[in-house]
Amino acid sequence: MTANSGSDGDDRVVYELQSECTVEEVDEDARYLATVNGVVEYGVFVDLSEHVSGLVHESTLSTDYAVGDRLVVTLDQIRENGDLSFSPADVDPEEATVETVEHRYEVTRSEDLVENDEVHLEGEVVQIKQTGGPTVFQLSDEAGVVPCTAFEEAGVRAYPGIEVGDVVRVSGAVELREGARQVEVGSLERLEGEAASDVRERLEAAIEECAEPHEIEPLIEWPAMEPMFEGLEEVARLIRRTVIEGRPIRMRHHADGDGMCASVPVELAIERFIDQTHEDSENSQHLLKRLPSKAPFYEMEDATRDLNYALGDRARHGQKLPLLLMLDNGSTEEDVPAYETLAHYDIPIATVDHHHPDPEAVEPLLDAHVNPYLHGEDYRITTGMLCVELARMIDPTVTEELRHVPAVAGIADRSKADAMDDYLELARQEGYDENDLREISEALDYAAHWLKYSAGRRVIADVLNVAGDEERHPARGEFLAERARRDIDEQLEAAMPHVERDRLENGAHLCRIDVENHAHRFTFPAPGNTTGAIHDRVVEETGDPVITIGYGPDFAVLRSDGVRLDIPTMVSELVEEIDGGGVSGGGHLVVGSIKFVKGMRKEVLDALVEKMGDAEIDEELSSTAVVPEQ
Repeated sequence: MTANSGSDGDDRVVYELQSECTVEEVDEDARYLATVNGVVEYGVFVDLSEHVSGLVHESTLSTDYAVGDRLVVTLDQIRENGDLSFSPADVDPEEATVETVEHRYEVTRSEDLVENDEVHLEGEVVQIKQTGGPTVFQLSDEAGVVPCTAFEEAGVRAYPGIEVGDVVRVSGAVELREGARQVEVGSLERLEGEAASDVRERLEAAIEECAEPHEIEPLIEWPAMEPMFEGLEEVARLIRRTVIEGRPIRMRHHADGDGMCASVPVELAIERFIDQTHEDSENSQHLLKRLPSKAPFYEMEDATRDLNYALGDRARHGQKLPLLLMLDNGSTEEDVPAYETLAHYDIPIATVDHHHPDPEAVEPLLDAHVNPYLHGEDYRITTGMLCVELARMIDPTVTEELRHVPAVAGIADRSKADAMDDYLELARQEGYDENDLREISEALDYAAHWLKYSAGRRVIADVLNVAGDEERHPARGEFLAERARRDIDEQLEAAMPHVERDRLENGAHLCRIDVENHAHRFTFPAPGNTTGAIHDRVVEETGDPVITIGYGPDFAVLRSDGVRLDIPTMVSELVEEIDGGGVSGGGHLVVGSIKFVKGMRKEVLDALVEKMGDAEIDEELSSTAVVPEQ
C-alpha cells in the first residue's frame, strides 16, 4: 500500500517503507517510521529505507537519540541537491499502528533490457548455478530467460534461501557479457502470497501465448497426414513451453536414416528457439541433447543413463529434470519398463513414431503421442516426414533447409506411399535427384553404424545437408555412400552362399541366414542391415513374394515383400504360445525384430515360420523400412 491508501483518520497510523522504496513513495503529509543511523551536533540522521535517508535538525528535537533508536518523522523538505530534511512527529513508535508501504516497481521484460540500465525483473528461477565466482540465477519471465549474477564471495552461494521454482523480484544493473545481456543483482527477493500469485498468473498467460506453435502450410498436400497435425501441434507446444520454462530436453531417436531425418530437423528448430528466448548462449548449449538409440525402443540401459545424467545436471547445474522427446521409437510395450522408471521422477515424455504402437500400454505414461496407426494409417508415413512438419511448427525459419529431408526419410525407410512422388519433386526443386537422395540415405546408415552412441552432430549435418557445410556435403555423402555399398557387397559375397531357401505353404519364398556364423561380425552392415540386403537381392532376383529371416543365438530380424504379415501380432502370439521362450519384439507390420532365450531358438523360429506360411499373399505390399540393427 501507499501512504495515502488507508487510515488518515487514525492518529496512530505510521507508515513503514519497504527497503526498496524511494523518495518518490514518500508523501509530505504522512508519518513514517525511521531509524537513527548517525548523531551529530546539529541533529540526527535517519533511514526510512535503503534509499531514503535525511536529517532531523536539532532545533526540532525535544529528546536525545542514539544510533539504532526508532522515531516517527514527517518529510519537511527536499532540497535542490536532493538532500531530505525531516521533523519528528508526536507519535510514540511503540504505540503506533504500523502499515507497510510497498515499493512501486516498474518491471522490465527481459527482451527490453538495455546495457547500463537499472532494472527490476519479476519471474521464476529456473536454474541456479554456482560458479567459482558469482551465483548465476537463470530467471524466466514473460519474454525469455536471462542470467542474473549475484556475488557473495568467490565460490560462495548468494541468496541461499532462494530455490529453483521460486518466484522472485530482481533489481540490478544490465551488463553485456560476450555479447549477451545479464543482470548484476543488487537485490533479490522471493515473492510470497498475492504478489507471487500475480506474477505466476502473468507468466502463465504469457507462456501459453508464446508456446503456441506456428501455423504452417504442409510441405505437400497429403490427406493421410492431416489427422496427425493436431498431435504434432501438441508436441510443438510442449517443446516450446519446455524451452521457455528453462527445462532441458533429452531427445532420443532411432539410429537409422529415418531416425536422423526426424531428429536433426527438430534439433535445429529447438536450437533456434532457444537462441530466441535465452540470453545465456553458453548455458543454452546444455538445454538440448540429441542421443541415438540402437534399438527401435527405449532400452533400460538408455533410460538409466538418461536419468543419471538428468539427476547429475540437477545437482551440478541446478537444472530442472528434462523433457524426454522420443523420435522414431517409443510407441511399444517394450518401452514401458523404461518409461515407468522415469515416471517415478515425474519426467514428461513425448513420442513421435511410426512403429506399430501399443497405445494401451504406453499412453498412460506419455504426455503426447503421435503415430500414424492411431489414425488408421501405417508406417508409410515415416517419422522423418512427420518431424519436418513438427520442426516447422517450432520455428518456421528452418523450412528452406528441410525441403529435401522428407524424401530422404522416405527412401531410408523405403516408403511406398503415393506422396513420395510429391516429396521427390520437392527435393528436385531444391537440386536433389533421386540418386542424390539415395546416397544421402546410404551415408546416414553408414555413419550411424560407426557413430554408435554418439550423435555425430557435424558429420550428420554435413551428410544430410542441414545446417552443415555445403561445400563439404557432396563429397562427404558420396564417400560414405560408396563405402556403405562396398561393405554391403563384401558382406553379401560372404553370406549369400549360406542362405537357406524354401517355399512356404502360401507360395512365398522363405530365406533364412545365420548372421551370427555366416556373416562378418562387428562391422557394417550389422545383422539387421545384412538381412535387409540379402532380402533385397532375393526380391530383385525372383520378383516374387519373399520373407527373409536373419537370426542369431537369441534374436531374429524379419523382412517381407508381397506377404501380408503382422509381425507385432505374431510376436504377441508367440509370447502366449511358447512357454519359457522369453519372446519379445515388434516393429512394423512387415519388418521387425524379435528376441528370445538362446535355448528356445528352434522352437521360436519354427513357430514363426509356421505363422508366416499362413499369411496372406499381397503382391502390392512391400517392405518399407530398414530393419533395426541388432
